[in-house]
Amino acid sequence: MDGGAAAIGLKGCRRVRGAQIRHLLDAKACFLFDCDGVIWHGEQAVPGAPRVVHALLRRGKGVFFVTNNCTRPRETYVRKFRRLGFTGVRREHIFSSSYCAALYLRDVAQVRGGGVFVVGCEGMREELREAGVPYLQEEADVPGATIYDCALSAGVKAVLVGHDDQFTFLKLAKASCYLRDPDCLFLATDSDPWHPLKDGRILPGSGCLTAALEVATGRKATVIGKPSRFMFECISSQFTGVDPAQCLMVGDRLETDMLFGSNCGLDTMLTLTGVSQLEDAEEYSRSEQSTKQCFVPDYVVDTIADFLPAFEELD
Repeated sequence: MDGGAAAIGLKGCRRVRGAQIRHLLDAKACFLFDCDGVIWHGEQAVPGAPRVVHALLRRGKGVFFVTNNCTRPRETYVRKFRRLGFTGVRREHIFSSSYCAALYLRDVAQVRGGGVFVVGCEGMREELREAGVPYLQEEADVPGATIYDCALSAGVKAVLVGHDDQFTFLKLAKASCYLRDPDCLFLATDSDPWHPLKDGRILPGSGCLTAALEVATGRKATVIGKPSRFMFECISSQFTGVDPAQCLMVGDRLETDMLFGSNCGLDTMLTLTGVSQLEDAEEYSRSEQSTKQCFVPDYVVDTIADFLPAFEELD
């Protein structure tokens, strides 16, 4: 075994480049990418990312995008990929937490009558509509309405929580009432605590709203998105031959993306263009707590553009 292959065999927060990445490209059949912080920042593609995705697809690799961003339906993602210069990305390649939540409600929970109370955005409702999952069509509350006098619907089968920039105390109170029924499912698109914005600002994530409802009800939500395994199960159920041993998960957040890969039996790669940095990964690697070892990536690159020289060598 040459030096590059030997380095690939040594796991645990290892920087890889050149020949080492080339061995990974040979060894892996499927590549799973987070979106924000990995292949784009807002409306700017990470330099080189469109070429990397195109090169993987041209070589017949399975390429999937796994995102906890529940605000957009998949069709909107397709348009964004095109707008940012990514070619060949189809809707079936995209697995968002809102899409997977709709699949869970339709295929696993098999919600039929009643409906789903949504604490979330229109993108979540659009995925539910497309999947044929009934949800409450709530009219605007009367000004000044409170939980003491507002209308509550009968037969609610599930409460689904995601990102909601129109979140109100009344929504929290209504969801809490529905979840007093032990047969009412409690689902969350994801548990992300926050997302980075410009100038050091942050946007509170879906996990904040879920935590509020967990405290109010004394119940724990079933999380659909990363780091739950369900998102990978959606991929493997729709695409035959997706072997965890031949998959690489590439992400920028240790507590979400790397843990997701670990939970699913995938090799993991941290790219340093997003939330987590090498120092964070090294700190986890030194921890004696076994749970924190699951946050440690197998490999580290500065950016997924580091793949490009390996493609040139293979051509």
